[in-house]
Amino acid sequence: MVEWTEQERNIITSIFSSLDYDDVGPKALSRCLIVYPWTQRYFASFGNLYNADAIKTNPNIQAHGTRVLHGLDRAVKNMDNIKDTYAELSVLHSEKLHVDPDNFRLLADCLTIVIAAKMGSGFTPEMQATFQKFLAVVVSALGRQYH
Repeated sequence: MVEWTEQERNIITSIFSSLDYDDVGPKALSRCLIVYPWTQRYFASFGNLYNADAIKTNPNIQAHGTRVLHGLDRAVKNMDNIKDTYAELSVLHSEKLHVDPDNFRLLADCLTIVIAAKMGSGFTPEMQATFQKFLAVVVSALGRQYH
């Protein structure tokens, strides 16, 4: 189990309370699909993903990016039990969707980049360390079914 300080909890809550989910989620997912094109194979049913512009303007990608970011709300609300919170999603992604668990880490990295760009100098090294700790726990929970 991961230990969270009160300061870390406050940082995570503060970051998420300041996010525009409809902006940040799609940008993070789009970045992941553009920078790591092999991740596109999981989104074949989403339509045109032939180039960066097509990905960035694809309504299915935008909707899923927002959905993913809202999915992180579950972890924010259940920071003491993230692994159990994502148990069903882990099963879905491993057994039905067959998603390579490393892709969760890639998306987490892209999300960190997008948030850092949005927050600018407000995204201090301490905030980044806490945010990356949080995402590492989520990534571990999502990959749990694979172990």
